Amino acid sequence: MKLLPQAVCITLLATLFNLAHAEVARPNIVLILADDLGFSDIASYGSEIQTPSLDALAANGISFTNYHTAASCAPTRAMLLTGVDSHRNGVPNIPESIPPAHQVHENYRGVLSRDVVTVASLLQNAGYHTYMAGKWHLGKARDELPYRRGFSRTITLADTGADNWEQKPYIPIYEKANWFADGEETTLPEDFYSSEFLIDKTIEFIDSNSDSQPFFAYIPFQAVHIPVQAPKEFTDKYLDTYQQGWTALREQRQKRSKELGIIPANAEMQTMSSTHDWDSLSAEEKRFHAKRMAVYAGMVDAMDHHIGRLVAHLKATGRYDNTIFIFSSDNGSEATGGDNPRSLLNRLGLRMQGYTNDYDTLGSKGSFNTIGPSFASAAASPLAYYKFYAGEGGMRVPLIIAGKPISDKAQRSNAFTFVTDITPTILEFTSTPAPTEFFGGRRIVPMIGRSLAALSRGEVEQVYTESDYIGYELGGNAALFQGPYKIVKNRGPVGDSEWHLFNIVDDPGETNDLREAMPDKLDDLLEHYNQYAAENGVLEVPASFNGTTQVAINGIRDRFGKQLLVLLLTSIICGVFYILYRRK
Repeated sequence: MKLLPQAVCITLLATLFNLAHAEVARPNIVLILADDLGFSDIASYGSEIQTPSLDALAANGISFTNYHTAASCAPTRAMLLTGVDSHRNGVPNIPESIPPAHQVHENYRGVLSRDVVTVASLLQNAGYHTYMAGKWHLGKARDELPYRRGFSRTITLADTGADNWEQKPYIPIYEKANWFADGEETTLPEDFYSSEFLIDKTIEFIDSNSDSQPFFAYIPFQAVHIPVQAPKEFTDKYLDTYQQGWTALREQRQKRSKELGIIPANAEMQTMSSTHDWDSLSAEEKRFHAKRMAVYAGMVDAMDHHIGRLVAHLKATGRYDNTIFIFSSDNGSEATGGDNPRSLLNRLGLRMQGYTNDYDTLGSKGSFNTIGPSFASAAASPLAYYKFYAGEGGMRVPLIIAGKPISDKAQRSNAFTFVTDITPTILEFTSTPAPTEFFGGRRIVPMIGRSLAALSRGEVEQVYTESDYIGYELGGNAALFQGPYKIVKNRGPVGDSEWHLFNIVDDPGETNDLREAMPDKLDDLLEHYNQYAAENGVLEVPASFNGTTQVAINGIRDRFGKQLLVLLLTSIICGVFYILYRRK
């Protein structure tokens, strides 16, 4: 046998060694989070709103139809980024809504705990570039900002929300809109519109590094949080779309979601008690409400348009084929604003904040828009309830995971999934080890989520077994999931504060209460909920607790001090006694 020359052998051996040790290209991750987007607010989930960019992702990935979050923004964000239950990561509710008696507890500060590690920190530690552009709402002190929690480049809104056209607060509990760039206070540009600006910054961050290292980009939009605002060219597309009202829209979306296979063909739908009678409205009232929803649709459309700009940029720069996209919402649709936003009291209140809600300028700079509970129910169609409540309309939202590293065809899964699953999923996609007991020299709370990677690749049908229990609580509204079953308690003013039992696979609309037919199942799930609450330090809210009132009280205290709060409460009490005296 003729031997190869020594030089050739050495070259071959070196080549084989390098191939064996070559690092498989790790994918880029783009995590997109809408704000207050309802379950059926994008076309691939049954909407009439034009969302071609998200539909294209759904056509090349997997759409989850039984994915749940917290029913409010900050708890979802904290669980999304850590894989840890909200009662153990420090954010069981938005900080503005936590009663003072609860705030003395370490796990009820409403600020992301140092005892948890973010997915950004883990990816940064593994060599990823990490970027964030959007709403944070997990702490605004210098060491609480995302720049100190694993993100190398950031442009972030620290508050629960803000104006989409200019740098100003949207509610009077804030003195200013707190925007930060790389951990320092910053000023927004004159031509600011939130969805456009956040994508511009994301592209800027991605392009700032030309090395071969992968990136993780987190884009939590302001859309469609109040104030609901959109460029006129997007709103105008929908001016004639909602003339038939919220009930007709809710029914249309239910029909469409059945056709798409998002819900079972025989699933029923309930009418919420907070839904107003459309036919009782005057023609002028109908016109105004239809425009409110048109602006909302325009804001969703605009967000989708700018997501499309990012996708196009990644394609143009050769990054698209190695990018995984994850899109979802932080909770269900927002019902704030009532069905009489043009009352004298509402208009005076808006003017005190520098806003109007005139028909002609609705959605434009200087306007303040909401959709109210009736259209919020339509946005959550065919589900019951909406933001803050533990009904499916508050907790079940779209989830799309897409990208060539996963799939090139449309898939759909009705497997139960939860917001704490996102971080473990990203870690598996990027071959990043999950932390164990310690990280950065600190003992950390372990993750509870399950990776959805195998589910996304079609290798398994479920990640939770029939015996797994997933508990949840926020502001006294609570739930526990097990297999197809869910127990749920919704407080007032919309709920009855009683526990109910549903099969949410067959009955996602929560129309058939099974507690009388299956009392043993109800008792079993209640026992497991009580165990969950005890293990996670869930505190009972006072019987008089009202989230909106608590936000106002906390906001006045934080902005103006305790003296003004005492003066205000004293004035209210004196006013009540005076009225009672006069009546007597």
